Amino acid sequence: MRGCGAHGCQCCGAGHRGAEHVGAGSGGAGHMGARCWGCNTWVRGLGVLGIGVQSIWVQSLGVLAQGCSSGGTRHMGARLGDANRVPLPHPGPLLPVAAMEKDPTYYQDAAKAVGGNGLGAEGTEAQLDDFVSTHPDYNEEEEEQKYFRRKRLGVVKNVLAASLAGMLTYGVYLGLLQMQLILHYDETYREVKYSNIELEDIDRKVLMGINITPVAALLYTPILIRFFGTKWAMFLAVGIYALFVSSNYWERYYTLVPSAVAIGVAIVPLWASMGNYITRMAQKYYEYVNYKEEHVQEQQQAPRGACNTYIIIFQTIFYACFHLSFVCAQMPMLFFLNNYLYQLNHTLFGVKHCGTLSHGTLPGFNKTVLQSLPRSVNLIIVESALMAAAFLAMLVVLVLCGSAYRPTEEIDLRSIGWGNIFQLPFKHMRDYRLRHLFPLFIYSGFEVLFVCTGFSLNYGVCTLGLEKLAYLLMAYGFSASACSSLALSMLRLRRHIPLLAGILIHAALLVTLFFWAPEPRHVVQAPLLYTIAVLWGTGSALNKTSISILLGMLYTDKERQDFVFTIYHWWQALAIFTVYLWSGLPMKAKLSIMLLALVVAVGAYLWMEHKLAQHMAYRLPRIPRPRHKMHGYRYLEEDNSDETGSEGDGGSSNDDNDRHPAEATNADELPRDDEDQLG
Repeated sequence: MRGCGAHGCQCCGAGHRGAEHVGAGSGGAGHMGARCWGCNTWVRGLGVLGIGVQSIWVQSLGVLAQGCSSGGTRHMGARLGDANRVPLPHPGPLLPVAAMEKDPTYYQDAAKAVGGNGLGAEGTEAQLDDFVSTHPDYNEEEEEQKYFRRKRLGVVKNVLAASLAGMLTYGVYLGLLQMQLILHYDETYREVKYSNIELEDIDRKVLMGINITPVAALLYTPILIRFFGTKWAMFLAVGIYALFVSSNYWERYYTLVPSAVAIGVAIVPLWASMGNYITRMAQKYYEYVNYKEEHVQEQQQAPRGACNTYIIIFQTIFYACFHLSFVCAQMPMLFFLNNYLYQLNHTLFGVKHCGTLSHGTLPGFNKTVLQSLPRSVNLIIVESALMAAAFLAMLVVLVLCGSAYRPTEEIDLRSIGWGNIFQLPFKHMRDYRLRHLFPLFIYSGFEVLFVCTGFSLNYGVCTLGLEKLAYLLMAYGFSASACSSLALSMLRLRRHIPLLAGILIHAALLVTLFFWAPEPRHVVQAPLLYTIAVLWGTGSALNKTSISILLGMLYTDKERQDFVFTIYHWWQALAIFTVYLWSGLPMKAKLSIMLLALVVAVGAYLWMEHKLAQHMAYRLPRIPRPRHKMHGYRYLEEDNSDETGSEGDGGSSNDDNDRHPAEATNADELPRDDEDQLG
């Protein structure tokens, strides 16, 4: 052992100064500030780390030799790794360790020798620069543009996938429910196939489960969306719709009623998460278009109105696809059930009054509507096709729909506390903008169910027969899908114009229906009925698309949107429940209630726009700051506990600058629970 503060090697007699020698085999090593691991050779260097060097002579200055075998190497300032059998010139005889210790200039001479025998420092550095430098053809700005172009295409894919999934899900649900209600209405079908299970009573309870359960949806929908995330809440709800389809393979009380209750539970979460998802995609698209903006790079809230263009376009795409669900729902009846139906002279034989003179749901309609009973095998084939469509909707959401939020944002959304998540939908109702939109939400629920039941049965079927029901609803669906594109006029016109246009169309149609009583079995009135269906679809498209766009414009904070869309669809569900309750009222009473709701909705909406034009302050509940646990799943990217100041050192930690977006916008934070913001 030689040298000061050295560790001797028993097997190789190595001498080190300030060095550590580990597991050397047969050989000798002389190092200053060096570390020799597992060497089976002679190693001499300055600042050298020799690792696993076998049968090689290494003479280096500032070299890392790693995994080399069967060759001779001489480097300056280089790193050698995994070089095998490289024939290089021999470095020459090794000097004794004593010479290194006695002669301080030994290392300078060794360096000069290495520089003379091998590559010079300039040549080595040039080679390293060529190896690690950027490719001459690499354009950073162009690659960045390509990256965000792919991100934008991904957002468009998400919107189309969510729209397709919504269309398939609602189309399968409506189509199956309509087919089963018609089959179960027929007396012969009930007696022959299900004589002992009281199928008519089961159908009533199924409708009760579907219409009554959503009344409680405001209590659990925000918690469900925050717990699972927006995408997974959509997937779960679509899966429940598929469960409803599968329950119809075996029609019993214990299969149909529980699945109908499950459908009622899933209605509001599905459409609330869908509306939130489309709005979030519009905001993400804006971020990917304006990725160079400072507020986007710092993940701050976008300026007011910045995302409006994309909200209008994406909501239009969604509702253009969604309204096609009314067309898809008629496929089972069009291609299967119409082959078994009686003609109108038989089914409408006992009907005396139609339209505004009718009471309840088509009184006098014949109890036998099937001229022959469909075979069970054919029913199973139709239900299997519907099940395949529902399963396809699940796969579309699972595979094609991306996440609505970043992982850290998902954590923040659920870290505000489940008690706060439960309370915030109720607190948001104190905002006068939402309160003034409640009548519009209610009318939106009235009109969609009225066109499927009141108008289609008491006007359409009563005049044209049950075999024309599918064509009437298809006219409505095609019209609503095509006219959803009229909402794009918001890109040029003021936002209230398309909404008021849809309301005006419906008001004119309601007045027309109030005074019109078509003659039963009078098919010459078919053009007028189809015209009303088309115009009603136009008004529905403008109303529904405009409401969703309006909510996206008014509530740009991504931490509030799920609450707002939950409130919207909850009021819609309450309206549908009301329509279910009034099914026995006279048609004039139904039309009067709808016309009154429409007038109130228009007045409340115009009053809200007037308040906003006057810059009247509105109250928004303050979103609590996320409370992250100190263990478990934490931030993936932004939270680095090793950074300076992360443990509280330093007076200005992240708490000074990391204000919650709801608190930081417009500098209007108040020392109370709510914030007053100018409209």
